[in-house]
This record gives sequence, C-alpha cells and structure tokens, in this order.
Amino acid sequence: MSLTCQMEISLNNISKEKAETVKKALEPDNVDFPEGLSLFVENIDNKLVFNFQSEKNMKHLIGTVDEILEHIQVALKVIE
Repeated sequence: MSLTCQMEISLNNISKEKAETVKKALEPDNVDFPEGLSLFVENIDNKLVFNFQSEKNMKHLIGTVDEILEHIQVALKVIE
C-alpha cells in the first residue's frame, strides 16, 4: 500500500516583490529533494503558496517543511 501526503502552506498578504524574492531565495533548496518528496511554489494574488507532497517517508516531509520554513523566515528578515 502506498501512502501520499500533501501539505499546503500559504504566506498571506505578501507583496509580489517580496514573494518573488522569497521564491528565488528558495530555488537552491528545491533541488535534489529525497526521492518521493516534492515542492511546488506559486504566487496567487497576494499569497505565496508552498505545496509539499511526500509519497514515502513522513519524517522527510516534516524535516523538509521545517527547513523550508526556517529559510523563509531568514529570507523575510533579510529583505525587511
């Protein structure tokens, strides 16, 4: 049996400029993900939406989400 988990995290009320900067800052992290784990980032209106999906290990998903949130926090502090 295969288990797939999807998680969506949104940063609301973010300017398009900040959203694009954060998205670009995370691009290096969106490479060489563990097998079965993926991240898709998109700008929707005044939101930056992160879509995570894991088809294998939930621990990898949780660790990746935690790491990405830390990087988002750093990026937002730097651009303010």
